[in-house]
Amino acid sequence: MRIQPIQNEFEKEIIDLILNIQQKEFNVPVTLEDQPDLMEIENFYYQPGGIFLGAFIDEKLVGTIALVRFSEKAGAIRKMFVKKEFRGKEFGIAQQLLEQLITFSKENDIKDLYLGTVTILQAALRFYEKNGFETIAKESLPPDFPLMKPDNVFCHLNLK
Repeated sequence: MRIQPIQNEFEKEIIDLILNIQQKEFNVPVTLEDQPDLMEIENFYYQPGGIFLGAFIDEKLVGTIALVRFSEKAGAIRKMFVKKEFRGKEFGIAQQLLEQLITFSKENDIKDLYLGTVTILQAALRFYEKNGFETIAKESLPPDFPLMKPDNVFCHLNLK
């Protein structure tokens, strides 16, 4: 497995991976139109100082994670998805994606990571909690945090 920064040359693979998991696996009521960032990876993630990472096995995209830098010292984790057949400790893909994103954040002087998710994704919430994230109230988010419509659970990790 390898993890590398990816951009819109992988747009089709990224969209297929993410929409299949959101819509078919978890029935999250979200469409591609609700996620214009997926067609503007360079502008949405890289230009403000973030990153979009892809995990590949046998040259196939099997996982993603992205960072939206929304202030000088804070970022939002987005698009953390791993194909069902590649999840779990035996592959460690989600863990490696998160670790690379945290390393990138520290190297780029980001002190606080935030994320939003949905209640139905209990395994994801447990994963974030195991990695030191704390659940916070929506009202505790920074005012410039980029909210996603379906999100109803929010987490924070201090990197200091």
